[in-house]
Amino acid sequence: MTTPRARPQAGAVRLGPRSLAALCLVSAVGVAGFGWPLFADPTSQVAAHAQDAPWLFAALLVLLVAVVTATISESGLGPKAVAMLGVLAATGAALRPIGAGTAGIEPMFFLMVLSGRVLGPGFGFVLGSVTMFSSALLTGGVGPWLPFQMLAMGWFTMGAGLLPGPDRLRGRGELALLAVYGFCAAFAYGTVMNLAGWPFMDALASNVAFDPHADVPANLARFLAYCLATSLGWDLGRAVVTVVLTLTLGATLLKALRRATRRAAFETPVTFEPL
Repeated sequence: MTTPRARPQAGAVRLGPRSLAALCLVSAVGVAGFGWPLFADPTSQVAAHAQDAPWLFAALLVLLVAVVTATISESGLGPKAVAMLGVLAATGAALRPIGAGTAGIEPMFFLMVLSGRVLGPGFGFVLGSVTMFSSALLTGGVGPWLPFQMLAMGWFTMGAGLLPGPDRLRGRGELALLAVYGFCAAFAYGTVMNLAGWPFMDALASNVAFDPHADVPANLARFLAYCLATSLGWDLGRAVVTVVLTLTLGATLLKALRRATRRAAFETPVTFEPL
């Protein structure tokens, strides 16, 4: 009598040492790129050249490409994983224009959450940044803000891969965890992107604009007021849509992603037999 073999688990794509080093470097530069307005000395040259910052930090795009290249070159992201990356990035890019001009209808976010959950933080970061780059080409949204969007979406998707219990938690508990993460992360994404554009408002035009001569507490209060006044409704819509889609379609999509990951067997090298 033969015993049935256990079904192989859908393992996340591993993040190699070179990819990890590049990811840490990009994240460190990204934190500086997003957060410098709150920590720069008002009398420093950094604050004096605030209008030049988008172009300076656009160099992040080069580092993001380096992360993608390093990750693809690692053994953990072979041809089959690259194919999966392309399919998911294309799907996410196609979903983004659906909500163009409509506050909060951004279905690509729920796809990023589920993909990061199944395929891991390393794959998730690459997927998030590549998807945002692809969607920018599709919608014509290329500009100095694009590196910030790529980095923020990479963090968003990577965070889903860092959630606990990827091999044990299943069913309603997992969907609830992903829904809560998607809700909170949707607000975090909007807040981070606000921080990228907020310093370049004209301080004379609004009392919520960045003031290079004010101290950190005053500018932080201005930033919170700016978020409440400009993006709260959009962020709330994004969060609610992400939760609704996760709870309604999440179980089916998670099953499909895990089945595709098992069949792809990313850890198994591709070999070619001679004719």
